[in-house]
Amino acid sequence: MDYKLLVQKAIEAKQNAYAPYSNFRVGAALLTEDDQIITGCNVEISSYSLTICAERNAIFKAYSDGIRKFKAIAVAADTIDYISPCGACRQVISDLCGDIDVILINGNNETKILRTQQLLPFAFTDKELNKKDLS
Repeated sequence: MDYKLLVQKAIEAKQNAYAPYSNFRVGAALLTEDDQIITGCNVEISSYSLTICAERNAIFKAYSDGIRKFKAIAVAADTIDYISPCGACRQVISDLCGDIDVILINGNNETKILRTQQLLPFAFTDKELNKKDLS
């Protein structure tokens, strides 16, 4: 699949980042099953634990609008290497989006596509919550 528009929207979303402390801007663009694109950016708070990443921002925005099925998410930053979702975002992508394409975009706008399961092998999911105790 050609993700050119999705990549461009992630790069554009990066411009909306609010990162006054780290100056580390990240943009994300989430592709829904019906080809809508929902964007998000990181928003920093002086208490870093309250900061939200671009990926979670886009996913939570989609969920708040009732959208639950996705094809891909693109993540862009001004990094030399490909940006990769943090651990919290990987878990949210796994739980709320499933095994989708994750497009990583570096500062040169080059892309690399992985699947959620490649980023978070052996993920803890709702299936683990339903397993019986072996004791």
